[in-house]
Amino acid sequence: MNFIFISPNFPHTYWQFCDRLKRNGVNVLGIGDASYDSLEQGLKDSLTEYYKVDSLMDYEQVFRAVAYFSFRHGKIDWIESLNEFWLENDARLRTDFNVTTGIQADRIGFIKSKAMMKQFYQKAGIPTARQHKVTTAEAGREFVSQVGWPVIVKPEIGVGAAETWKLSNDQEFDAFYAKLPEIPYVMEEFVKGELCSYEAITGPDCEPLFENHTEFPTPVMDIVNEHLDLQYYTCPDIPDALRDAGRRTVRAFGVSNRYVHLEFFRLSEDRPGLGSKGDYVGLEVNMRPPGGFTPDMINYSHSADTYQIYADMVCFGENRQTEGAEKFYCVYASRKDGNAYTHTHSEIMARYGSVMVAQEEMPEISWATMGRYMYTVKLRTFEEAQEFIRFVQG
Repeated sequence: MNFIFISPNFPHTYWQFCDRLKRNGVNVLGIGDASYDSLEQGLKDSLTEYYKVDSLMDYEQVFRAVAYFSFRHGKIDWIESLNEFWLENDARLRTDFNVTTGIQADRIGFIKSKAMMKQFYQKAGIPTARQHKVTTAEAGREFVSQVGWPVIVKPEIGVGAAETWKLSNDQEFDAFYAKLPEIPYVMEEFVKGELCSYEAITGPDCEPLFENHTEFPTPVMDIVNEHLDLQYYTCPDIPDALRDAGRRTVRAFGVSNRYVHLEFFRLSEDRPGLGSKGDYVGLEVNMRPPGGFTPDMINYSHSADTYQIYADMVCFGENRQTEGAEKFYCVYASRKDGNAYTHTHSEIMARYGSVMVAQEEMPEISWATMGRYMYTVKLRTFEEAQEFIRFVQG
């Protein structure tokens, strides 16, 4: 089997997908814009061959790389980046090279566009916030008159909370339209609730082979715009209602053979037209693993190896792994430059070093969201998780 992995060096933990695929006997072929010498040794050891391009944004260069691998190794069976930024190019490459194991170019819009997602949520019976495609200020005011303040404005196609704002009054509304971005935007009613996510690795028939639940106490939009610290945690169990919503969403979008990250709001109060307090409302789908270190956090929570589960799905169409008996909360807490903290790095390590699974400086491109420095631990109870967050960020 020939598996082309686009940008296998970012995030840096993704070399483990390549490693598990190789263990299963897969011919893993990498395409990236980093030099071969700069790759981690684990990634080098996992790749049969690596093709460097000047820019992954130059489709013709990447196309030529795939054509080269096809000539050298024969039929290409999979093309994946597992990275939100490259999903559209992945789909285009699959279509151009007749690789049928993933999303094709004619379906990628329903996965990338926040506006087009709505019809699939409706198909799944999952409520979502009312939405308006941003055009004129007059049309925007009409929408606000229907849903009330505040409203959220965000790119129709985008990653995370980049360039996303909450508009709470006429002044903020006028300021947004005075500098209206050139890219397409959507406006949504504001939903009061806690952000949580459903992660799954799906098999050939959209059935979940593995499932996880993650909680995000502070909205990512506020973390970016208000220079707050990020904290979140993967959980040992999944609420039945979230599991049901996640599975229905997967089926409605026809998501097979993928590692997915689906975001929901859990309503903190009754909302006419959406549901009652505690109900789940669809936010957006991400047809790739959760970002950064989260796949490793999921592994720690479940005493599992989702990199191997993904590789087994690719090779055998099933999950051949057994979860460990012990389950944990795996907690991520970050720090940003310019914020004051009570406890030093040494104090954090002295108290939590025995349960620390990762602590490192993040890539600069991630500082606004993920923080400059992160600490990640695995703990047995929710109360211990909250105490850790207070100790690191207090």
